[in-house]
Amino acid sequence: MNKLRTLRTALACLPLLAFASCASQKTLKQYQDEVRTLREERTQLKKENRDLRAQNDQFETQLAEASMKPAAAAPIADNPELDALGIEYGRDRFGNTVISIQSEITFSAGKAEITKKGEEALRVVARELKDKHGSGKYWIEGHTDADPIKKSKWESNRELSVARAMAVLSYLVEECEIPDSNCVVAGHGQYDPKAANEEASGKARNRRVDIIVHKN
Repeated sequence: MNKLRTLRTALACLPLLAFASCASQKTLKQYQDEVRTLREERTQLKKENRDLRAQNDQFETQLAEASMKPAAAAPIADNPELDALGIEYGRDRFGNTVISIQSEITFSAGKAEITKKGEEALRVVARELKDKHGSGKYWIEGHTDADPIKKSKWESNRELSVARAMAVLSYLVEECEIPDSNCVVAGHGQYDPKAANEEASGKARNRRVDIIVHKN
């Protein structure tokens, strides 16, 4: 009798065990699906994070490059007086105003004494400096072509370039009332050409005195 009751009880429990087993399998599948979904989401997030890091690095590089580049400077207005004298003017890569006077305008060949034409040109240049750049620092820089010195008292092109820059300084200070304290003088010789020295036109452009205006 007891055996029969035990058997009946066991048979009654079989459906419950089967249901519990099905429920466990369903829960396990849901868990596995959730894990798979989370892994996929994690993989996608990692990819997006890498992309964002790469984009951020690119932006930082562009910002660094932009910070090293000088801001674009406004163009210089035409100056008919300078144009008439053949004096070049413009801006350098840092935005500084540059007035470039070819030596043929201011000096005789191999000389550092300013000619009458040169005096006229420097008076015009002085007016330009006073009217538009009165508070600036004027870097007066002499340049030559690459031909070696032959018939001149100067031992090198650099010496000649310094002497010519000094002559321009002296005239601007003594005759045009440009403050000496606002001026800096340098001589580059043949080492900072504007054009190739193979042709006469290039050499003529290289023989010059540049006045570079630096803002205080």
